[in-house]
This record gives sequence, C-alpha cells and structure tokens, in this order.
Amino acid sequence: VFCFPDPRTDPWPLVYSPVPVTLIFTSYLLVVALGPSCMQRRWQLQLRAPLLAYNLAMVALSSYMFYEFLVTSVLANYSYLCQPVDYSRSELGMRMARVCWWFFFSKVIELLDTVFLILRKKQEQVTFLHVYHHGSMVFNWWSGVKYVPGGQAFFIGMLNSFVHIFMYGYYALASLGPRMRRHLWWKRYLTILQLCQFVAVAAHSSYNLFTECPFPDGFNIAVFLYSLSLLALFLHFYYGTYVRGKQ
Repeated sequence: VFCFPDPRTDPWPLVYSPVPVTLIFTSYLLVVALGPSCMQRRWQLQLRAPLLAYNLAMVALSSYMFYEFLVTSVLANYSYLCQPVDYSRSELGMRMARVCWWFFFSKVIELLDTVFLILRKKQEQVTFLHVYHHGSMVFNWWSGVKYVPGGQAFFIGMLNSFVHIFMYGYYALASLGPRMRRHLWWKRYLTILQLCQFVAVAAHSSYNLFTECPFPDGFNIAVFLYSLSLLALFLHFYYGTYVRGKQ
C-alpha cells in the first residue's frame, strides 16, 4: 500500500508531484544560506504587526486542524492502537484526508518562521534544530498525504496541532514586545510539552511494529526514528537553555 499513491489525494495541490515540494525545500535552504548575508548591511525589521497577524492565524489554523482530527477520528471510531487508512471515498474518509492535506500545507506555511527570524536579524535562533525540523516536516507530510492520508498518521497531526495552538499563542504574545516578557514565564513548560509530544508519537508508532496492524511498517519505522531524532535535539536544547543556561 505504501508504494502506491492514494488516488484520492494524488492530484491535489502540491501533492501530485515531488517537484513543487522539492522547489519549496530548495528555496528554503537558499533563504537560510543567503538570507543572513543579504540582511547584513540592512536594518533589522521589527515586523510586530505582521508577526502578530501571522501567529494568530497559525493559532486559528492549528485549532481548526486539531478539531477536525479529533472530531473525525471520534465519528469514525478510530483506534489509538491500530488504525489502517480508510482509502474509500466515504464522507469521513475524505474529511480525514482533507485535514491531513491542510496539516501538510501548514508545514509549508511554517517555513515563514525562519524568514521572519532572518528579516529580524535573529540568526542565532536559526539553529540546526530549527532548520532540520521545519525542512524535514514538509517532506514527511508530503509523503504522508500522498500515501497514507489518515489511519495511524491522524494521531501525529492531532497531537502536533494541539501543541502548536500553545506554541503560536506564545509567539503571538512575544511579538507584542518586551512589555509581555513577564507573561511568558511558561516557555520552559512549552518545551516540556513538545518533548512529551515526541515521546507519545514514538510510543504510538513503535507499538504497531510489534503487533499485526494493516498499516505500513515502513511509515511507522520512519516516524519512530524521526521522533527519536527530534527528542534528542530538543533534549539538547532543553539542557542548554534551562539547565546549563541557569547555571
């Protein structure tokens, strides 16, 4: 099943071919590589209004996706232990496929996070973790929507959308300027929430490797290894920021 594109989503925008997503990814890497030098002799931009609008829009989109993932999975009686993809054109099957596409598209939009950092001359925040996470998620969810739009994958999208409601809410508050700093004491707990997310996704995907579940093992293995890589990188970030940083 994993080797054949889902005929429902295959013709959809950005999904029909690997060319558009590859061009987006290549453009992203060029911005990361060349952006800082282009900004070197320019004033840093504040972008408070665009940042506030963008982050609030991402909170709204994340809320919508979380609602769709949750409600559709409940209505379709999805299993959290083993859920094959519903490849039918039923109402619920198509609804889940559509929200998976929106989740993939949100990963394309989120590349703007990096663009905003570069325009504001916050290059120190454009770390390997940042670029790896943003860039790889585009390809990961392109393959997810093309081959397995639904099934076990719904859990990843639902959990990540939930976390992003709080993450972009934090960014929206931070974009209001220094006067909001005293209200952002919960940044550390946001990182802990992200770490819990990776543990949950790793456990969820690895469970099916030891059970008979009609969902592609290749996809579960890829998700499991990717979750471990993010867990290691975020733990390193947590230690450097909140443990060693405090010392």
